[in-house]
Amino acid sequence: MFRFFFRAIGFIFLAVGFVFFVYDGTKSIAGNALFYTPLSDTWNSVHAASLQQLQPVIEHYGGKLAWDQVARWILAAPTFAVFGVIGSLLVLIGRKPKPLIGYDR
Repeated sequence: MFRFFFRAIGFIFLAVGFVFFVYDGTKSIAGNALFYTPLSDTWNSVHAASLQQLQPVIEHYGGKLAWDQVARWILAAPTFAVFGVIGSLLVLIGRKPKPLIGYDR
């Protein structure tokens, strides 16, 4: 049950990542330069209030270093890359276990 859930959510994340990859690709082709949409811009477009509330939460539980080094780096990354990595990890977590071969059964 949980494997199916992880795989389903993972494929949804991969699909969203692909959509942003195509969006950034068409924008780059039209502009004759490399463009990518940072995760912070996408998040700000969807729900700006939650992005502003994220900083105090991360600083409270993870410290100032967690916000300055990790969270800002992730928020500056391309949206398609973040969704692609998260989706890939969820699909890998939800994959079926390999069958045992030989005496290890």
